[in-house]
Amino acid sequence: MTRTSKNILVGTLVAATVGLSIGRAQAFADHTLLATAEGRTVVKTTEGGTYHKQKLHGRIEREVMEAEDMMGKRDYEHAADRYKDAISKNTKNTPAIAGYGMALGKMFKLDAADEQLDKALAIDPNNVTAHVGKAMVALNRLQTSNATILRQRDEMLKLAESECHKALEQDPSNPDAHYYLGQTLKEQGRLDEAAGAYQDAIKSDKDMSEAYAGLGLTRLAQNNVGDATSNFKQAISLNSGNSTAHYGLGRAYLAGGNIDGALKEFNTSEYQNRNSAPLHIAKGEAYNAQGNTVAAIKEFQQSIAIKPEIPDAYLHIADIRDARGDTEHAIAELHSGLELMPGNPDLLQRVGDESLKIDKLDDAIKAYQSVMNDPSHSAAAAKGLTRAYYLKSSKEVGGAYLSSNDYETAKRSLDQAIALNPNDMELRLAAAKIRSLSGEKVDLATVGTPKTDGERVAYAEALLAQNDFKGASEQMGTVIGNANTPKQAFAVGDMALLIKDLDDAEAAYKKAATFPNSAERARRGLDMVAAARDSNRQDRTLATDLAKRKQFASAIDKYHAAVFGNPRDGEARFGLASALEQNKPQKPEGLREAAVQLKAYLTLTPNLQEKEVEKVNKRIGSLQEKANKIEAKENKTAKASK
Repeated sequence: MTRTSKNILVGTLVAATVGLSIGRAQAFADHTLLATAEGRTVVKTTEGGTYHKQKLHGRIEREVMEAEDMMGKRDYEHAADRYKDAISKNTKNTPAIAGYGMALGKMFKLDAADEQLDKALAIDPNNVTAHVGKAMVALNRLQTSNATILRQRDEMLKLAESECHKALEQDPSNPDAHYYLGQTLKEQGRLDEAAGAYQDAIKSDKDMSEAYAGLGLTRLAQNNVGDATSNFKQAISLNSGNSTAHYGLGRAYLAGGNIDGALKEFNTSEYQNRNSAPLHIAKGEAYNAQGNTVAAIKEFQQSIAIKPEIPDAYLHIADIRDARGDTEHAIAELHSGLELMPGNPDLLQRVGDESLKIDKLDDAIKAYQSVMNDPSHSAAAAKGLTRAYYLKSSKEVGGAYLSSNDYETAKRSLDQAIALNPNDMELRLAAAKIRSLSGEKVDLATVGTPKTDGERVAYAEALLAQNDFKGASEQMGTVIGNANTPKQAFAVGDMALLIKDLDDAEAAYKKAATFPNSAERARRGLDMVAAARDSNRQDRTLATDLAKRKQFASAIDKYHAAVFGNPRDGEARFGLASALEQNKPQKPEGLREAAVQLKAYLTLTPNLQEKEVEKVNKRIGSLQEKANKIEAKENKTAKASK
């Protein structure tokens, strides 16, 4: 799903309720009061919309009629007064009590609204308006920034759904009940059901602008931009003042690349409703697509000022900071969001991803572990966690081993994620990578053949863990060749740079540079590759000087840094093996790591003469034999001491 589609899901409730939560009455300024044979009072507007009111049986009090008229004009305060006048004459006047509750709900006096709606239901448990009102109030409560209420989101949505069904049991053709049911289902991510509810609302009232807008947002969330566009345009034709429809049409235009058209619709929507946080996010995305990052950040910050608990605004700002090369600033922006939403999985996952880029591996591990129990993030978190442990192993011991504690933690996380996503090949490859780093021999052929670019990248990482650099480059080369847009090419380059695969990172950035308007971003990527190579050379040179002075412990540290910075540096691998072999006292783990480094050296220098290869192989065998002897002696001494 694209970021645009995701944002629609995150912001649908807010956009719909801030712009249209005030309900069907939004469209109605100039109207004529009619009465149907069924007894439902209907406001018919000059713009073609309708406003379905309560079913009024028997004599309709003048105060209730006047209140309904005021509701149609969005004059909720005076409508509430007229309803109270009616109630003062008859405390059992159910239509007046239910209407009073609706008016209070429109004014976001939600506790008072609930009280009145409950009174109406106590008198008449089947009152349709009261049930619809209860659903509306539950949805409106979710517009708050109160964390206590937001933690009850699932319960609120279940309540709203239940109330809509109760209303429909009494009046199956009630368009408002169908509409609010659609709103509720959409917020639960039940998009097919939501679309059906909106369509039922339209069947009951073909002029219901809000239902077309809700259906449009649902289609957009389903990536059906064509149908979404048609629905938004229909909503606007019925009510040009429908701010959500203009917002949605702008979203549809943005998804289709029509940025100017999108901004025009967003500006119209903003004029009609200036306090919609999702609208400012959408405008920010449009400006960012134009390259106007200053204006984009301003819009995202405006969204935060209106509703600070929408994570997308922080994620978008982090995108811009990161694109500028300011990863630390991006992480700080994400943490500001986490202050309000401490457990938000989207923000935590992104903190992990950004922390990896600047080698804050422990921070990345902590962030990934925090979202492992979230079903929607467990797979991505497990992959990130594996990558973090791989880099940690490379940084601390040159990629030779993974500590037993790290192995157990990573294995548990992967097992948990694989149980939830048994068909995810990338997770199986991550598990293979971890086993390789723990010293196990893993046959990647048993995992299967990668079929997608994501699987190929994961396969390349697993091959790198086995020091199969040629195989890794073949996989990455295929992915780079498949990149048809600058975004795809940059993504491959960034990933390759993240795992220190400098050769493939350079190739990806060079390909990205061939796309229009990508030269500057590609230059920054190539500069980062060059800086990584330079840092690698400096570490290797210093390590070599330290080894010549027989300062082997310090040399080992620097060689580790050199190998971490560029795992394909065969010279650093050879130097590290020699330093480990000569370092005193000799330890089994050091000698075994030296053997691993020499094996990597042979892989990285395929043009060695046969005699030299034979010599290195004998040395590898000698190191392994010596490690076994020292380990056996240590075990014998330990038993004797007992």
